[in-house]
Amino acid sequence: MTAQQRILVTGHQGYIGSVMVPHLLRAGYAVTGMDTGYFEQCTYVSDTQKIPWICKDIREVDETDFHGVYGVIHLAALSNDPIGNLDSRWTEEINLQASVRIAHLAKAAGVERFLFSSSCIMYGMSSLADVSEESPLDPKTEYARSKVRAEEAICKLAGSSFSPTFLRNGTIYGVSPRMRFDTVLNDLVGAGASTGKITLYSDGKPWRPVVHIEDVARAFIAVLQAPRVLIHGEAFNIGANHLNHQIRELAEIAATTVPGCQLEISAHPGADQRTYKADFRKFARTFPQFEFQWTASKGARQLYDTFRASSLTEALYRDKRFTRLKWLQHLLDQQMLDGSLRWSKSTCPVSA
Repeated sequence: MTAQQRILVTGHQGYIGSVMVPHLLRAGYAVTGMDTGYFEQCTYVSDTQKIPWICKDIREVDETDFHGVYGVIHLAALSNDPIGNLDSRWTEEINLQASVRIAHLAKAAGVERFLFSSSCIMYGMSSLADVSEESPLDPKTEYARSKVRAEEAICKLAGSSFSPTFLRNGTIYGVSPRMRFDTVLNDLVGAGASTGKITLYSDGKPWRPVVHIEDVARAFIAVLQAPRVLIHGEAFNIGANHLNHQIRELAEIAATTVPGCQLEISAHPGADQRTYKADFRKFARTFPQFEFQWTASKGARQLYDTFRASSLTEALYRDKRFTRLKWLQHLLDQQMLDGSLRWSKSTCPVSA
């Protein structure tokens, strides 16, 4: 790596970004963040890393934001299915149109590497035993469709001086400064630690390819540092085959981790039945030296130890700051965000 290559991380204040930035700094990169600040007030554990911050909605970027940048790690997005279903225009504008525009501007500015944070959810409820990067894409939600269409459009920009790579993350969990309790293992351990009870509202049979947030950060850096020939225009499922778990198994892991916790299976007909079991052999072949350091059991223990140390209460577990849909709805209700999810002029959290 050339000394102090500059990396621009969009969404650096989010759940993934606030963990990834310290990893990038330790790897020797000069890091600049770009974030509109939706979740600046949603801090659960200390976030001590301070980096230059472009406070800007990703729909408002211009080419000068990318001058002198070697690589872009594009994390910024409306981050899950319930938000995407709330107003499809937001997902279209932010996850698709803004992402493609950012890639165009980055290419024009001479950015060499572009890492797009995508998702295994784009495979939908596949009938295949395991979905690989070659499997048909069958997105079932606005969020998933936005990832598919953005990948397709950005891939067309690949050229001799611009290498996009698409990292299709499994279901991410783990401790982050900008904590989320709306991802499956975080939710299960959080419920057990704060209430002493975990309730599954499905039969627990759907699969999730869970992956720890620290391993995701390390995987992005591995791709960023890889020879161009290995990653140019490629998509990778990010995770490992042994990390595929059924939700019931994850619930049992969480219940075992939290002393005295009760597990109740209360299957409802309308429960979430999204299921996807991913094949991660392509990433393993391409990066044979990379080891995923976290298992679901080890990650559940980290979560529980953190929750116990911070005296997690049921009120804090259910706090709107740690569920993305609830927090954005709060900002809308308080008229801090307008109907397009842009800050009201008087309430932008920081100056650009």
